[in-house]
Amino acid sequence: MIVLVIVVLIGINAIYVAAEFAAVAVPRSRVRQAAESGQRLAQILLPVVDDARALDRYIACSQIGITASSLVLGAFGQATLAVALRPVLADALALEPLTAISTAAVVVLVGLTVLQMVVGELVPKSLALQFPTQVALATVLPMRWSLRAFSWFIVVLNGSGNQLLRWAGVPEGGHRHVHSADEIEYIIAESRAGGMLGPESSRRLRRALHLGSRTVRQIMVPRTRMNALNGDLPFADLVARAAESPHTRLPVYRGTIEDMVGYVHSRDLLLERRRADGNLARVLRPIVLVPDSLRVDRLLSQLREQHAQLAVVTDEFGGVAGLVTIGDVLTDVMGALPNEFATEGTAERLPDGRVRVAALTRVGECEPWLVAAWPGRAGTVGGRVVERLGRVPKAGEHLVVDGITLDIESATPRAVRSILVTPPGGPVK
Repeated sequence: MIVLVIVVLIGINAIYVAAEFAAVAVPRSRVRQAAESGQRLAQILLPVVDDARALDRYIACSQIGITASSLVLGAFGQATLAVALRPVLADALALEPLTAISTAAVVVLVGLTVLQMVVGELVPKSLALQFPTQVALATVLPMRWSLRAFSWFIVVLNGSGNQLLRWAGVPEGGHRHVHSADEIEYIIAESRAGGMLGPESSRRLRRALHLGSRTVRQIMVPRTRMNALNGDLPFADLVARAAESPHTRLPVYRGTIEDMVGYVHSRDLLLERRRADGNLARVLRPIVLVPDSLRVDRLLSQLREQHAQLAVVTDEFGGVAGLVTIGDVLTDVMGALPNEFATEGTAERLPDGRVRVAALTRVGECEPWLVAAWPGRAGTVGGRVVERLGRVPKAGEHLVVDGITLDIESATPRAVRSILVTPPGGPVK
């Protein structure tokens, strides 16, 4: 009977420990999905994980249950096991009565503590962290009953704790399912190692996670590759040039490219051409100007707020540095995608396993087959090589940059044009 009571008390402790860790670790999206599919336990759990205050009460209830079961187990062990063990120790070790009582109490306390930590805490914690959804659903009914039983106690303890925090100048808060960027990246890495994510998916998630650390300068189409229209040309010439261009949205300038006045959609130009007095001003749309130091996540916010698809990028002196579009952001995250401003044929695999890369190819487009990520601020392969070397290499040079073997195929005194890359680990097969 004594053993059964001890097993029950440790089991109760294990339930509360598992419920606490599972409630914090369980993905809300998975609980919501199960609740919407009609699963009763998920419908009970969803209000808890969706509300920070409810989750705070849930955790408090778990902690009360853990404390109560531990105290009861200790008191029960001292009243039963210690009493039964005292004469055994006194006879076996020839101890005095008072010494036998103290020794039996210590032995029982240490033994029950170790048993409870292993079976009642460490094991359920590990199970809850490995299978948070299953454990959270399995423990939600006992926790629901406990919340009702401990409701008055939770109010008193939470209220006291919050009052102490207010006196200490700490704002009141609750348990929330929030993770830092580093924690999310760790989760992505763990999912990749566990086979839940493929290498391409994990790469995209990491790049999306760090959009805030990248600047517009790193993803923009540079000024030398911009395809813009001179608004001083006759309207018929503008229509002809727009028709020849592979782009649907074209920036427009007056006089020089430094004087951007807006952009036009090729469809609007073709419709305006039907008028006898075709006029650029009627189809010209305002263009967004952004600095090249702007973070990519802020760029997305600005484009969304202004319902724009593209923006002209300016440098620190106010000059035009390039052009950036929503497609450029997607390419940076997803890798090579069809992009109306991208140069075709920027990478070509050669028979010897090397890859010929145009210097203006973005680093993000090359990382999947380069295997490694190049540190640095420059957005293009050529710019990254110059940045890492601190100089413009000459044609014919053989280099190793960040473990990647490079042969400069073509270069001018001012810039690299074409590079032959041998990826880490040998040529690409």
